[in-house]
Amino acid sequence: MTHITLNKTDLKVHPLCLGGNVFGWSADEAQSIDVLNAYTEYDGNFIDTADVYSEWKEGNTGHDSERILGKWMKERGNRSEIIIATKVAKLSARPGLSAANINAAVDDSLRALQSDYIDIYYAHEDDPTVPLHETLAAFDALVKSGKVRYIAASNYSGARLAEALEVSKSEGFASFISLQNHYNLLERSEYENDARPVLEEAGISGIPYFGLARGFLTGKYREGASVESVRAAGVSAYQNERGYTVISLLEKFAKIHGTTISAVALGWLAAQPTIATPIASARTVEQLHQIVNFAPLSSEEVAELSDLTK
Repeated sequence: MTHITLNKTDLKVHPLCLGGNVFGWSADEAQSIDVLNAYTEYDGNFIDTADVYSEWKEGNTGHDSERILGKWMKERGNRSEIIIATKVAKLSARPGLSAANINAAVDDSLRALQSDYIDIYYAHEDDPTVPLHETLAAFDALVKSGKVRYIAASNYSGARLAEALEVSKSEGFASFISLQNHYNLLERSEYENDARPVLEEAGISGIPYFGLARGFLTGKYREGASVESVRAAGVSAYQNERGYTVISLLEKFAKIHGTTISAVALGWLAAQPTIATPIASARTVEQLHQIVNFAPLSSEEVAELSDLTK
């Protein structure tokens, strides 16, 4: 697949951003390395992680995904070929977006990644307890220092994103170049009605997470079937007539294109206005093969899926 340039950057990235949330969680180090190696065989170069991944697993302390990525890049000697996005604000030891916390957290992430820079550094969630000016000034200083190339926002409302963009513009600070919010074929209204108009006006990219609706849009969750997965509880909201009807249409298009249900779902997402590259994760190499190349959907197929889920 042809690499794309993210708006307002010089970053040329693979159309699938590989989610690193499973590394050190449902995928152990060896499995993670296998997936990473397989991703690069597809010319994949864009990986999303966070300092909090995967603190929630018993025995983990955070930075687990970053450490696996750091070890892999060190052993492969490929840091300059990989675009790494990581995040600050949600790790229990480094919560929030104060300047002091951002400055401490970025150094923690750099050590874990065994790198002297981060390509995209996200505010993982909004922190209304800290003035935007303080947060953005701290991010701007990181860009000026060379520790961070670009900054971005995650889990921001459209109004808060617009406010942040205005502060950066008025103060001459580095500005958010993308928004990472929840968006997929089954979760549309919040992104499309709240965030997308802001992204369109600002000309910045959407890089959504949960592109496969926590795994439901892979098609493995079927009516009456039981699935063993650490994410199984998270898909219960989709296991209904609407969800299964969507899976049936995805399956129809997958057969037409000779591809997977996952590839069709991600193909729809990639075709949406403002979306640069969706994020999806793979616990195994087999799962990666199912998601890494999107289906080339026609405009009619995209519209049919949109009409079904609007």
